[in-house]
Amino acid sequence: MAAMTGAGRRWLTRLGSVGPTFVVLLCAFFFIAPLLSMARFALQTVPVVKLGWSTLFDKWSLAPLVQAFDEPQFRSSLWLSVRLGLGTVLLTLALLVPTAVWVNLRLPRLRPVIEFITVMPYVIPAIALVAGIKVVQPHARWFLDSKMSLIPFYVVLALPFTYRSIDAGLRAIDLRTLVDASRSLGAGWGTTLFRVLLPNLRTAIISASFLIFAIVLGEFTMANVLVRMTLPVFMLQYQGSKAQAGTGLALMAMFATIVLFVVVSRVTRPRSERRSATSLSTAAATGDDE
Repeated sequence: MAAMTGAGRRWLTRLGSVGPTFVVLLCAFFFIAPLLSMARFALQTVPVVKLGWSTLFDKWSLAPLVQAFDEPQFRSSLWLSVRLGLGTVLLTLALLVPTAVWVNLRLPRLRPVIEFITVMPYVIPAIALVAGIKVVQPHARWFLDSKMSLIPFYVVLALPFTYRSIDAGLRAIDLRTLVDASRSLGAGWGTTLFRVLLPNLRTAIISASFLIFAIVLGEFTMANVLVRMTLPVFMLQYQGSKAQAGTGLALMAMFATIVLFVVVSRVTRPRSERRSATSLSTAAATGDDE
């Protein structure tokens, strides 16, 4: 029995060391396999019926993706999405940063109420908001006929993510001490906000901005219902006529989003971590030279 118990313990120990690795590999396969399938369909100039292990390395080409870039509507839709993203970032930060500062300083009891309000766009589907917009559209064409009219609605969609990012940044600093010190030195509220608080909220603001940009670049429902040719709407229509090039465009958009989040993770790392990483790499390079 003791031998069986010892063998069972060794088996459990091995399972405990192999189990997490197996789960990570399984998750990686779950996410990477569809991307590889999309890449084969989009970038291999081989008939779909002939795609298999024997043609895995045959006729790879970026021609379908270049063909998508040459479409005139691609440039205009991408530029519209970029403008919408920049406008949404500016409006969101202009509204949320002062609001979050004021709530944390003067109205801390209202924090649960504000958090509940900001999570509502996550509960109510976007199509419900669009339905309400379509009802009032005949009475507000002076605003809703503009392509930039999507910006306020994108601000609402981004609230669940952006408010929590900014609020977490405010709670990570000694907000009251910074404000009191700045005010006691004679600074006004504007100077305190722009020269004291915003530099300390750099990480939170960068994270919120990239989140907003990712949401705007991927939002489809509102733009499609309100007939705005943003990048997601163009991608769907283009994929309907040219499936291979449209799939390549979607693949490129996913990789661009991944790169954005990698950049965010690098930029928002604490300076101490970046210094230690730089010193380690320098030490490793010095050791290699020796």
